[in-house]
Amino acid sequence: MSPATTLRGVEDRPLFVTIPGDFRVSFEFFPPKTEKMEQQLWDAVVELAPLAPSFVSVTYGAGGSTRERTHATVARIATETDLPAAAHLTCVAASKDEIAEVADRYWEAGVRHVVALRGDPPPETGGRFVPHPNGYASAADLVAGLKARHPFEISVAAYPEVHPEALSAEADLDNLKRKLDAGADRAITQFFYSTDAYFRFIDKVLAAGITAPILPGIMPVTNFAAIRRMSGNTEIPGWMVNLFGGLDALPGPRAHIAAAVAADLCRRLYQGGVRDFHFYTLNRADQTYAICHLLGLRPKDHAA
Repeated sequence: MSPATTLRGVEDRPLFVTIPGDFRVSFEFFPPKTEKMEQQLWDAVVELAPLAPSFVSVTYGAGGSTRERTHATVARIATETDLPAAAHLTCVAASKDEIAEVADRYWEAGVRHVVALRGDPPPETGGRFVPHPNGYASAADLVAGLKARHPFEISVAAYPEVHPEALSAEADLDNLKRKLDAGADRAITQFFYSTDAYFRFIDKVLAAGITAPILPGIMPVTNFAAIRRMSGNTEIPGWMVNLFGGLDALPGPRAHIAAAVAADLCRRLYQGGVRDFHFYTLNRADQTYAICHLLGLRPKDHAA
């Protein structure tokens, strides 16, 4: 009889056995719109800081709509904590000169990491990306421009289940390669819930000669209906539909279940060789902290 089984032949192994501590985490926040939301964001930063993330990033609204709030949030993290702060920057509705000015401000504020994205087109364009007449036409061009301006560390986006606007999976992979060839250091994926989808993507990435790290983006379920609306190109497994069914009006139970589901996803990714996890926190620390705790991550001597 194996030591891992009981007398009845049942595996005596808890679902969440702490995985080895050789993995890293990073966290994404979004800029607050109100004073109350700003306090919620800062509370999340303070609560998650002891987990010693490799970096934390702050998003940029569609069409650059949160440019100043993003800058203020990133600058505050950079100056008031010792967390490595990364700022999102997009091509949308901005000239090269305007982007250079933003990049210079980040550099002067001590920000050395940029998440460079093409960006979501504003509603007035009908959902279609239209480059600024004097701007960058793609994320790859933006990466090259930022690298020429300052020696930023740069992250870009990747899509395990293909960008919804891509002509094909091959074209999408070619675009990722262009971004990395332009000087990006790593890619962070769109959220996904199928480990098979992620590992199939990684196999294609490696076959294309891409060796840069591809960090999986982990999105805990805070609202399952919203996740389904956002997942146009993302597979939602049937077991998740069944698991979260009936929980829309029960945020407490849903949060507990969502933390367990996300931790199990990370555990399976770890078994496949993943050692970096990027969490979309939605400015809520509790769920992300619970997931990291389930994985065995404990606070370091580190505080905001």
